[in-house]
Amino acid sequence: MKFFTDYTNLVLIATALISGGLLLWPAITRRGRGGVSAAEATTLINRRNAVVIDLRPAADYAKGHLPSARNLEMADLQAKIGQIAKNKGNPVILVCQTGQQSQKASRAVSDAGYTEVHVLQGGLDAWQKAGMPVVKQGAVK
Repeated sequence: MKFFTDYTNLVLIATALISGGLLLWPAITRRGRGGVSAAEATTLINRRNAVVIDLRPAADYAKGHLPSARNLEMADLQAKIGQIAKNKGNPVILVCQTGQQSQKASRAVSDAGYTEVHVLQGGLDAWQKAGMPVVKQGAVK
């Protein structure tokens, strides 16, 4: 019992608890948002065949998008939400320009029965800053 009454030991215990909490904080907050980094998204796409949905307007999509992304504009999301993936257990990654629109759409996609919905943190901007490839199309058909 003498160990816990010594002031120095109490400070060390408090420091250990606080530093442990700070190390766990990113994992705890990420779980609620479902956001993934560019590297994590690449892993989901390559290893688990994640479906990538680009929520930006078709003109922006044509200017550049993730290599495996399909375009489904935010305005059409509710009407076409059932067409995202055949298997609702497959991971779904939502992409927009900055991550804000995807965050809003993630709840609707989850409510539609998709079990694993992720948002690309920072959107296409973060993807490009990470040096990841972008596919560009010519004129929109």
